[in-house]
Amino acid sequence: MGVPEPPPGPLTPPAGPPAEEAERALAALRLVAAELGRRAELAGGEAAEVLEAQVLMAQDPMLAEAVTARTAVGVAAGRAVFEAFGVFRAQLAGAGEYLAARVADLDDLAARAVAAAAGRPMPGVPVRDEPFVLVAHDLAPADTALLDLQKVLALVTEQGGPTSHTAILARARGIPAVVGVAGALELTEDELLLVDASEGAVYVAPTDEFVASAREREAARREAAALATAGTEPIRTPDGREVKLLANIGGAVDVADALAAGAEGVGLFRTEVLYLGAHEPPSYEDQLTAYRAVFEGFAGMTVIARTLDAGADKPLPFLPLGEEPNPSLGVRGIRAFRDAGHEHLLETQLAAMAAAAEGTGVDLWVMAPMIADAEEARWFAAKAREAGIAKVGVMIEVPAAALCAREILAEVDFASIGTNDLTQYTMAADRLVGALGGLQDAGHPAVLKLIAMTAYAGAELGKPVGVCGEAAGDPRLAAELIRLGVTSLSMAPAALAEVRAALR
Repeated sequence: MGVPEPPPGPLTPPAGPPAEEAERALAALRLVAAELGRRAELAGGEAAEVLEAQVLMAQDPMLAEAVTARTAVGVAAGRAVFEAFGVFRAQLAGAGEYLAARVADLDDLAARAVAAAAGRPMPGVPVRDEPFVLVAHDLAPADTALLDLQKVLALVTEQGGPTSHTAILARARGIPAVVGVAGALELTEDELLLVDASEGAVYVAPTDEFVASAREREAARREAAALATAGTEPIRTPDGREVKLLANIGGAVDVADALAAGAEGVGLFRTEVLYLGAHEPPSYEDQLTAYRAVFEGFAGMTVIARTLDAGADKPLPFLPLGEEPNPSLGVRGIRAFRDAGHEHLLETQLAAMAAAAEGTGVDLWVMAPMIADAEEARWFAAKAREAGIAKVGVMIEVPAAALCAREILAEVDFASIGTNDLTQYTMAADRLVGALGGLQDAGHPAVLKLIAMTAYAGAELGKPVGVCGEAAGDPRLAAELIRLGVTSLSMAPAALAEVRAALR
């Protein structure tokens, strides 16, 4: 699915005048950015967030400067693009977990831009007349977001982990996917596969009896999910405790899917989708309009909005944070607004949220990402309450926050556990490295202990503690999370039916 590396050397292939080669290379980058932006609009939701981040990469002025510098000394457009991306790739690979995790996204950009510079079609998913299982080394977010669900029955990749972009987007779209499968590319064309995403297993050349049994299990699962979705009774534990099932969304485009899936509200509204791809911060008026469109769709329900999660793998042109040796441990989340002196961006967002909720009938809760201690929680709570936010909370994504959950929850009204980051930080394992897939497990005892500590602190103080990471949408983990004391589970709308069925 990639493109061949352009030949090295300034005159191989023959290059035209430097100005023409530069324009050809820059035009290729613009074309890639425009195509990814188009796909983001079509995809919406979590896919839009990922694709908009790729658009920002393609539009990076430093990338354009690197390309122009190479064409100025006689390098052909395609080769200049390839070499410039190569430099950025090396920097990302050594820059710590969050930026290193974007190497696959950068490789996809490079392949598309090199192809565009050479006048060839951009790489993508093969076209077949009959339905098939797509097997790949890895799959770009741009391709995962727009897979034809009538043709692609399931997805198997050799790289990636259970919380990689490929896996997250596949789950959000309801595509059975098993990632990080060693030797996947050794499978041959037209080989019969059975992909069991619930078990994370791929069976080669299964017997007719095994296929029939699997189909029976799948039919029973779908029937149970349909019955669970049709029901109106809330989920209750044996001791009578009610547990809400909520949706993760990125904007108004996701509202209809969340409601159709039976979401009882929103557990994670990723507000940064509005910011990604923007060269200037969205105005107060633009934010007001975008937030209100979401809030009106959930009148009478709770919407938990996360403030802008910037930094690390989500760089923004209007939020200069400087270079960092390890961005995953640097200025990101709430630190980007507190330590870097950009409080006005946070203040504008909080004010817009509070104003947008007025008159919509929504119960607005707002939380901050990457809180590490009680002092940070206290600072954010003061800012949010000053803006008129009634319910203020925090994300628990850092082990330190889980260990000090009681002190942190004493400063706010609720907490939500982001299991993707909490697992990464606890296990010291990049979630995109297939070889470490076994460590990307929120069900690991170490992670579960941190979740239990946080939930226990919430119960002690009478404050809700939910889970909004990928673990919440895993039917095998949902009951365990509730047993540990969490009060809500928030997930991609596509996962709601199966989780509800598993709990009932």
